[in-house]
Amino acid sequence: MLCPHCSHCDDKVLESRQNRSGSTIRRRRECLHCGYRFTSYERIEEKPIMVIKRDNRREPFNIKKIERGIRITTEKRNISSEAIEHMLNLIEDEIVLIASNKREVLSKTIGEIALKHLYKVDTVAYVRFASVYRAFNSVDQFIEEIESITHTMK
Repeated sequence: MLCPHCSHCDDKVLESRQNRSGSTIRRRRECLHCGYRFTSYERIEEKPIMVIKRDNRREPFNIKKIERGIRITTEKRNISSEAIEHMLNLIEDEIVLIASNKREVLSKTIGEIALKHLYKVDTVAYVRFASVYRAFNSVDQFIEEIESITHTMK
């Protein structure tokens, strides 16, 4: 590894530590040429999960897209940031499990997973998300969705 101070490539590792999840190793290093100490990080490089869109295009999975939608639909609702973060973690974990070895997942599947978790947290946010995700274009579709929610709550 090149020393950031003198660009010499000989160093020794002084200390190595894993993060809590075990996904990253932090290494303290010392340049054998100039004595400068620096830190490097080692991470597992994973093949990204690809999302298959409705028109069959593929793009890398990005949890930030789901987060943006969920934050908009939960706006002005009494839902804590911690609850949203927890929900996003659950959604991402489920998507990773579904994508498994193929490393691909349908966008429809992602939307349904997000809806399932939103439903558990807040039904108003669920209807808001569903209206965009399922592209409601009439009041009747809203009414049908609300009726199905109230029917399952009884």
